[in-house]
Amino acid sequence: KAKRIIHIFLNGGPSHVDTFDPKPSLQKYAGKVLPMKNLRTERKTGAAFPCPYTFRKYGQSGTEVSEIFPYTAECIDDIAVIRSMYADVPNHEPSLMLMNCGEARLIRPSVGSWVTYGLGSENQNLPGFIVMCPGGYPIQESQNWQSGFLPGIYQGTHIDTRHTTIDKLIKHVRNRNLSLAEQRRQLDFIQLLNRRHAARRQKDAQLEARIQSFELAYRMQMDATDAFDVNREPKHIREMYGKGTQARQLLIARRLVERGVRFVQVWHGSGQPWDNHDDIEVNHRRLAKQCDQGIGALLKDLKQRGMLDETLVLWGGEFGRTPTVELPTPGANAGKINGRDHNHHGFTMWMAGGGAKGGSVYGETDEFGFRAETNRMHVHDLHATMLAMLGFDHEKFTFRHAGRDFRLTDVHGKVIHDLIA
Repeated sequence: KAKRIIHIFLNGGPSHVDTFDPKPSLQKYAGKVLPMKNLRTERKTGAAFPCPYTFRKYGQSGTEVSEIFPYTAECIDDIAVIRSMYADVPNHEPSLMLMNCGEARLIRPSVGSWVTYGLGSENQNLPGFIVMCPGGYPIQESQNWQSGFLPGIYQGTHIDTRHTTIDKLIKHVRNRNLSLAEQRRQLDFIQLLNRRHAARRQKDAQLEARIQSFELAYRMQMDATDAFDVNREPKHIREMYGKGTQARQLLIARRLVERGVRFVQVWHGSGQPWDNHDDIEVNHRRLAKQCDQGIGALLKDLKQRGMLDETLVLWGGEFGRTPTVELPTPGANAGKINGRDHNHHGFTMWMAGGGAKGGSVYGETDEFGFRAETNRMHVHDLHATMLAMLGFDHEKFTFRHAGRDFRLTDVHGKVIHDLIA
């Protein structure tokens, strides 16, 4: 059913046991060493650290959600919660690459690039793949939305959404010296020279991508100005999403997919704002407040417009966090003992719309939330399932490069049909 994707990326690794995976046993063992033989993390951690928030059941499904996501919880019957995700290592850089590109070490096309390569764009006046990341680039920078060995036209277009005016959001979106008609004549002449040049260099993907980028830049001058101007939305819609950068870019995401953009990635911060090695009670509450109302509004807005069935919304970070407290580490948590370390062994993501089985919970972590145990789901499985929801067989959806057929899921991945309605 899915025709487009909005990926809400909580950069840094949100804690699953404080958001969508309640673990009451942590209260029982509070301040004590957990009775687990395989409790291994990148740093030595301490005793069990109970969730500082309360969970309660929502919707007809009765899925439990933390108090810090009340607006999202109102939509829980449209959400499929995956509580058994796992990745490969507890480090940001390789985990970001794995989640965004399906490969932790080598340069590979991002998920958005694969999707636009496979489905194309419904709007030739806007990029098919747009990335909104306020405050600059995250770790690994543009590698997170790279096209890799795919043609450059499929690379994500980065927008710094800390800005509100169109001229700052998209640099050089307007030519202040030439009219559109004069630009068209100039561009036609440049493209004539480029085509002659390209004719002598058959199948040069980089040259073809540059030629197409000139055309796209010209056409974007009108459509981009409209798409990114949230003031064109009715007041009640703007108020529904709330205030702040995250609310604004979630509203922009809806406006973009409404205009045919195929893949929109919405980052929460350019650093690692969810990487709370200390003060997790204060920081996770603050961060959730920045995005929760906008996420709930996005799901409701898509649904009331009849778009949710064809729009897959994905939520999550690159990994989760430990159920134990992180001990003081130089340069990591300022000597405080009130945060959690990285945890790739088990974490939570969720998806809504696009044919996802709303009101469901898939998989489980262990009693304490350290390791995925029941129906374990690797990142490759997530990608395989997403592609299946878009209509692709992940084993046959390939691109020939360097003598072999590559795919997003490499040589791994299985479709989790229990997540598909």
